[in-house]
Amino acid sequence: MQRTPEPELMDSEEQARAYARADFDQPHDMFVALFQARFDEPGMAGHVLDLGCGPADITIRFARAYPACRLHGVDAGPRMLAYGREAVTAAGLGPRIQLIHGHLPGAALPRRLYDAVISNSLLHHLHDPLTLWQAVKNHACPGAPVFIMDLMRPFSREQADALMARYAGGEPPVLREDFFNSLLAAYTVDEVRDQLTAAGLGHLSVEAVSDRHLIVAGRA
Repeated sequence: MQRTPEPELMDSEEQARAYARADFDQPHDMFVALFQARFDEPGMAGHVLDLGCGPADITIRFARAYPACRLHGVDAGPRMLAYGREAVTAAGLGPRIQLIHGHLPGAALPRRLYDAVISNSLLHHLHDPLTLWQAVKNHACPGAPVFIMDLMRPFSREQADALMARYAGGEPPVLREDFFNSLLAAYTVDEVRDQLTAAGLGHLSVEAVSDRHLIVAGRA
């Protein structure tokens, strides 16, 4: 199935509110668990950059998993970030998490280099995927863990519809529509592998980890 791009920015009030209130426990806990499985660093410290942090749910979960880390989350959506800041405050993590409004490339970040770079569900929004991979190259310290999770495009619209019904059937209409469109906009494992090669990051591994997710992992 051909990829169908979707808007790079999803930041209406309805979308931001729905994403902030949605139950992402399973995939977001999986994100942290997969990072831990691939990088055996239980005492990891330093600064972590979360690219496309949205309402900061993964940022918060990662901060709890790695209490010696400080996190900077960057996102282009001011409404998403507003909900993210509320969540960070409610979690009592304000001293350790800073959320920044900015577009890639060129976002004004507090640091140039980070001790780890993570991202969830940003890649499929980007019309030029090299935007993400260039940000990884620009901001990861040498040897820093790099961990990206994203949706994986199904083989057909029928399969996308089945995945939407299975995983988002009980969600508000805006989330069901966005999830379906995101599946159509996602990249395949082979496409991501080609992107990494073109970006000079071919040493990073790419693999499917569920019926709808892939990950990119390795060290800068």
